[in-house]
Amino acid sequence: MSEDNKVRLSKLMAEKGICSRREADDYISRGLVMVNGEVVSQLGTKVSPDVKITLEAQALKQQKRLATILLNKPVGYVSAQPEPPYQPAIKLITPQNQFGNSRTRLKEEHFKGLAVAGRLDIDSQGLLLFTQDGRIAKKIIGEESKLEKEYIVRVQGQLPPDKLKLLNFGLSLDGKKLKPAKVEWLNEDQLRFVLQEGKKRQIRRMCELVGLKVTGLKRVRIGKIRLGQLPEGQWRFLEEDEHLD
Repeated sequence: MSEDNKVRLSKLMAEKGICSRREADDYISRGLVMVNGEVVSQLGTKVSPDVKITLEAQALKQQKRLATILLNKPVGYVSAQPEPPYQPAIKLITPQNQFGNSRTRLKEEHFKGLAVAGRLDIDSQGLLLFTQDGRIAKKIIGEESKLEKEYIVRVQGQLPPDKLKLLNFGLSLDGKKLKPAKVEWLNEDQLRFVLQEGKKRQIRRMCELVGLKVTGLKRVRIGKIRLGQLPEGQWRFLEEDEHLD
């Protein structure tokens, strides 16, 4: 195969969902990646897109140790880098705020490379996920992600049936048509939104387009992971038997 048709091994590993590109470079440099049964340890190596890629046992063991944390974010905290005087939600991840009886206790190593996957704005609350695992991040925020995110949204205003139909499909933001959503009434002032994408302030902007004002927004599910009984301001680890999809 010509060099033009080959791709960087680390990029291919990320595209296949094996790990993130950063993790791939780490594994490659340590000789923990095999391509068609042979170890590849040279960073920048290009390979055919149809090669078989496997990880050595040490890398697989390391992946199992990667932490994913579920936080019930309160209103008033930002998901990532804040501006004064606001606080980042990661500040709530402390030993005192850990919920439940998990045998895994919080350690300094859990913060290495820990990043938000799927933000919530400062005025929203609910399920916020932090992870060290590039595979999980890609499932949530990757360009090809089809993972559902569910929200309970309190609104003010009138919503005739034709406008409700538009919320489900037909609206555009930033010049692009939105993917089909599932939007239905839960009660007289709350809607349930299920989305497969996450544009900036998407639900609030969608509601504005049909004449509604959002007065409260709470994310209650990402894929198969539900907020459940996790108290506001507390967090827990994603357990080994829990999966997003």
